[in-house]
Amino acid sequence: MDDRSEIPRPEEDEDDEFGLDPRLVEEAIEAVEARDAAQLDAILDPLHAADIADLLEQIGPGQRRALLALWKGGVDGDILSELDESLREEVIDGLTPGQLALAVQELETDDVVDLVEDLDAEGQAEVLAALPAADRIAVEKALAYPEYSAGRLMQSEVARAPSHWTVGDAIDFLRSGVELPDQFYHVVLIDPRLKPMGYVTLGRILSSRRDVPLRDISEDSFRTFHVEDEQGDVARAFERYHLISAPVVDDDDRLVGVITIDDAMTVLDEEHEEDILRLAGVGDGALSDSVLATIRQRLPWLTVNLFTAGLAALVIAQFAATIEALVALAVLMPIVASMGGNAGTQSLTVAVRALATRDLTRSNAWRVIRREAVVGLLNGLALAVVLGCVTAFLFGSVALGGVIAAAMVVNLLVASLAGTFVPLVLERLGVDPALASGTFVTTTTDVVGFFAFLGLATVILL
Repeated sequence: MDDRSEIPRPEEDEDDEFGLDPRLVEEAIEAVEARDAAQLDAILDPLHAADIADLLEQIGPGQRRALLALWKGGVDGDILSELDESLREEVIDGLTPGQLALAVQELETDDVVDLVEDLDAEGQAEVLAALPAADRIAVEKALAYPEYSAGRLMQSEVARAPSHWTVGDAIDFLRSGVELPDQFYHVVLIDPRLKPMGYVTLGRILSSRRDVPLRDISEDSFRTFHVEDEQGDVARAFERYHLISAPVVDDDDRLVGVITIDDAMTVLDEEHEEDILRLAGVGDGALSDSVLATIRQRLPWLTVNLFTAGLAALVIAQFAATIEALVALAVLMPIVASMGGNAGTQSLTVAVRALATRDLTRSNAWRVIRREAVVGLLNGLALAVVLGCVTAFLFGSVALGGVIAAAMVVNLLVASLAGTFVPLVLERLGVDPALASGTFVTTTTDVVGFFAFLGLATVILL
């Protein structure tokens, strides 16, 4: 009987059925502290590579080093490829050359490229030295392509067949013992110059008669990508055209690799995560980053925000006498700024995401800006009625209620416009909208909100 069956497994939380149970992390830590290698093996061996990588990311550096030292030979290529980039080098440094060789030899070339491209020169050399000669050449060739290109994303292992073959020829070839990718979805049809002419799904091959020409059952979805195509564009094409895999060609249109849907979806997921992090001004941070690394990512944008916040303070300073005369203004100012900031963030988030997915383009930009202006105006009017009435009731001043109502309309209109217009302008200037827009939109809503509120108060109430 397998020892693994003796380890009790806690009941899964219905809300986290596919996640790593926190109690398994605690069990693993206890096994490490007790130096119980057999117990640690029994806990980790049944887990998926993604769950083991998650566990390594959740524990501290000291616990991680102790776990890797105790779990001899446990880390394989799948675990390394699932690890966060910030931890890969640390884990690789803890492996012996033999363990590293066994780990990377199990991976397809695209996974090895993803593994080594973020390592330093010494780490890259260590991984490349562990590869067989043919795989090492393929990985080095892929690393020569531009970063974030299709050439970096592709795997060099391809199931291919001459375009004049029949189904029977293809089946005999696939069963002949020739080395094939571990997973593939299409057989790519090529001409004598290695130019891709189409592809056929394995399902169509298995369900067709042996005498049927492969070109007669090729897929209409066939398209190729150039090695230097931007990987984000490739991933969006996979999503738009429902691709499963696609060949990659060089400058001579010769087949050099293939991109599969799992890699394309990984790129989309990374881009979504990057946009979210950059909107908050935290760069590409991860939970496993050190304190100093996290400070380096966040401090620059906090510093920029400090200076832009000074603009809002400068506006307030111009109306110091008004605030002294009407203390109620100091109470109400945060409401105007907060509502404007929230409205701007709403528009900004939608605009940045639409720019990333290419849904917001030059052809529809003005239509989207007009829509956001109408939304901001109507939201401002609705909130102005409520806030104006409440202010008039609490402070006993209809005029004060009218001032804050008018300021609310102005600020929400400007916030909605800024949330869309600022990222469009930044993209046109070649600046990443996700990284820089938030600071400018917040500054705009603060400055406009304070100026409108305090300016109207000065004119109307004094």
